[in-house]
Amino acid sequence: MEILLKYFPGLSPLQQEQYLRLNDLVVYWNEHINLVSRKDIEYLPVRHILHSLGIAIHIRFDPSDTVLDVGTGGGFPGLPLAIMFPETRFTLIDSIGKKVHAVSEMSRSLELHNVQCIQVRAENYREKTQYVVSRAVCGLNRFTEWVRDKLVEIPGEGSRCGIWYLKGGYLEEELRPFREASVYELKSAFSESFFESKKLVWLPRKSLF
Repeated sequence: MEILLKYFPGLSPLQQEQYLRLNDLVVYWNEHINLVSRKDIEYLPVRHILHSLGIAIHIRFDPSDTVLDVGTGGGFPGLPLAIMFPETRFTLIDSIGKKVHAVSEMSRSLELHNVQCIQVRAENYREKTQYVVSRAVCGLNRFTEWVRDKLVEIPGEGSRCGIWYLKGGYLEEELRPFREASVYELKSAFSESFFESKKLVWLPRKSLF
């Protein structure tokens, strides 16, 4: 998993082992359940694990933080982030039971005690959280309607609570209603060609109401 050490040289031996194991687990479960695209399976370290960690380039979660991964699918970006921030609490939700079961089993195998996996539609989830993360589940207008009532603010200046959304392509029209959005080009952080059009969008909680 040299690609991760290229950008995150401070990974502990345990974290390195967990990322390697995560790669193997996704390959295993993908043979039984369609978690990620079959054509992507050989590119898991870059297209799924490193892509998920694009969020970790721009924000460091604290031990007291709560993070909700909406539409986790194969466990992305939630599982890579949970390995990176082992003291932060992550809740991974998806509406498809088979995927939730697979991700839960992967979390158990990785001994991630900071992760819970729940089968539920985003609009029906009732708990509060400080951060929402996701990878291009749907358009931002629809997505924000699903999750904005789940967000709470951390008191104090400099709070970066809100939605951290991984998405690619042309976003100008989609972001027009969100004047306070910040867009980070992942190609500025990662040199691999996959990231040429990939972006990370931050929508501050206060901008959603």
